Amino acid sequence: MPVQLGTRGLNLETKDFMEHHQKRVSILLEALPYIRQFTGKTLVIKYGGSAMKSSGLKEGFATDVALLKYVGMNPVIVHGGGPDISKYMEKLALDVKFVQGLRVTDDATMELAKMVLVGKVNKEVVSLINRHGVPAVGLAGDDGRLILAQKRTVRDEAGNEVDLGRVGRVTKINTAVLESLGGGFVPVVASVGTDDSGASYNINADEVAADLAVALGAEKAIFLTDVEGIYADAGSRDSLISQCSTAELERMMAAGAASQGMIPKLKAVIKALAGGVASAHIIDGRVPHAVLLEIFTREGIGTKVEGEKSAELSS
Repeated sequence: MPVQLGTRGLNLETKDFMEHHQKRVSILLEALPYIRQFTGKTLVIKYGGSAMKSSGLKEGFATDVALLKYVGMNPVIVHGGGPDISKYMEKLALDVKFVQGLRVTDDATMELAKMVLVGKVNKEVVSLINRHGVPAVGLAGDDGRLILAQKRTVRDEAGNEVDLGRVGRVTKINTAVLESLGGGFVPVVASVGTDDSGASYNINADEVAADLAVALGAEKAIFLTDVEGIYADAGSRDSLISQCSTAELERMMAAGAASQGMIPKLKAVIKALAGGVASAHIIDGRVPHAVLLEIFTREGIGTKVEGEKSAELSS
């Protein structure tokens, strides 16, 4: 005899009804040890790529962050906004130029980047999280001197030093700014830094996420990307690595097995783990609820990287 569930709209045979709910229960039970393990821990999440473009993925990401907070974890969000900056630069007829993957940032570009990153992107992310009942606070590097930076230069293919303008690298994270917020808030940090004179710098968001994770003693650093994870062979999508160590990562990079687009993220992963972060994760932000799937399931969905000591303990 069918089980009638009235307004819930289900009409299932008893066996199907039980199987349906057992699946739900098993999902919750699978998540339980991870909730227990990471409650009270800090997770730094670099938010970017397609996850910032699709309205559905944006909403899913905000839901993930809210759930992490509700179960007792302390997520800290770091974001860039390169495509938005480029879009507005083109509208204003400003030259869009990159060297070694870094945006050449003159004074006009820096002013626009701050307007886009701090005034637009940051507030959109804050608003999305707030809508789920979790209070989020938007910050940039010059808020309380949160991110201190210095000018960064690179060399071109000919070995000549190139002046990138207002492109910086992190020199210090002032964690007191985040600690002063108290544990009830989710910090959302735009990847803009400042120097001692108050000048602003555009900083790679992966680098900011790594430095924040180290400074905060984070348990995890999670990087959302537009690929499934790290591939043993950059040309083969069948070579996804589910787990590896920093030593293996360095060997891959030395052998040229990593794609150019992934190198900044891999360097950020190595930096975070070298600084004491327990694990780093590169996951596919195009997958709905990618953050929850990586943290709360046995298989995960991307690549987990551990430092040498952590890898030895888990082997």
